[in-house]
Amino acid sequence: MPPVIDLDGLGLDNGGHLLIDRALSTLRPGESLTVSGHHPALEIHLAAWCRAEGHLYRRELTVVKGPADAERWAHAERAGEAAATVAEHAKLQWGLAARGALIEPGGPPLDVDWAERDHVWADIAPQLYAQANASQWNPATAVDWAGPHVVPQDIETAVVQIMTYLVENEQAALMIPARMLARLHPHYREVMQLLAAQAADEARHVEIFTRRALLHRDVLGVSGAGGRSSLQSLLDEPDFTLASFLLSVLGEGSFLDLLRFIQRHAPDRATADVTRLAGRDEARHVAFGVAHTAHVVRSDPAHLIRLRAAVERRHSVLADTAGLNREVFDSLVVLAAGSWTPAAVARGWQEVQRLQAAMDEGRQRRLEFIGFPPDEATAISALHTRNFM
Repeated sequence: MPPVIDLDGLGLDNGGHLLIDRALSTLRPGESLTVSGHHPALEIHLAAWCRAEGHLYRRELTVVKGPADAERWAHAERAGEAAATVAEHAKLQWGLAARGALIEPGGPPLDVDWAERDHVWADIAPQLYAQANASQWNPATAVDWAGPHVVPQDIETAVVQIMTYLVENEQAALMIPARMLARLHPHYREVMQLLAAQAADEARHVEIFTRRALLHRDVLGVSGAGGRSSLQSLLDEPDFTLASFLLSVLGEGSFLDLLRFIQRHAPDRATADVTRLAGRDEARHVAFGVAHTAHVVRSDPAHLIRLRAAVERRHSVLADTAGLNREVFDSLVVLAAGSWTPAAVARGWQEVQRLQAAMDEGRQRRLEFIGFPPDEATAISALHTRNFM
């Protein structure tokens, strides 16, 4: 005798099919199931449902399980061994399926460029994403916008120019991870999530730097062609690892030193707040860039040659540009000086020289961590763009 399932008064038009499907899941194709119930249209609905689902309907509410469901999943594969296991290669045929899901054949393949784990991965990515989620902040409330902001006019002019420069750099740093996202296989979701968080960070930075620039003024400062050329060279890099290396290891690493410099010499609380908050985010971006590049080099030490070539190529492209906007450099000197006395300006000048030395030392340290010998790290750091980023 075939097993029996009682639907009572439940019809197939309001959920009864779920109970039938559940009962059929325990049977093999060709085995029967008897359905009972007192819904007035049960027999009509059951016959129609069987035709639609590939089952055979017999009189007296009997269903013979068809082979359609088994055939549907006969050639299915999982997108990786499990949700926690990251595959070395993510197949384009997996499409947008969740990692570890059983995938029905026949869906459209993804049109992405990066589907190899070692091309995009860093073991620290899940941890950094968790930190990013826990460290979100609101630009409207995290910065002391309403506090006392008595800043001398000349110093305020310097702050406005520096903030204008920061916005320009952060807009490039926003575009790069945003563009990477669309080219990355979602199987490596932790990296994708981290890049999305990075883009959100940069969007906030653009907001707070713009807001600080306009806190007491109606217009922003100037934008030099050399600086924009330097940033454009980052946008033009098509390779994931090279773009991450140039942006995060070299550029944002130096940017971190710059943010600490501005915070240390900030003439008011708002300026200190925006650079402190941005620096906290940027440290995560640098950490991923360093960890990812080191991961790639460990898997293929010859990649160091490509990294150096990318720096040399960028240096060659930018050789004829002016580098750091003079207005930005002078504004940093004025900010560190705090006044216009000769002694103060001399002190401000020396502070900017120390900033540049700290940037160079930091770049060398990160390059050595990735795998470059000390002498090569020194040479590569010296080729980094004069625009800092």
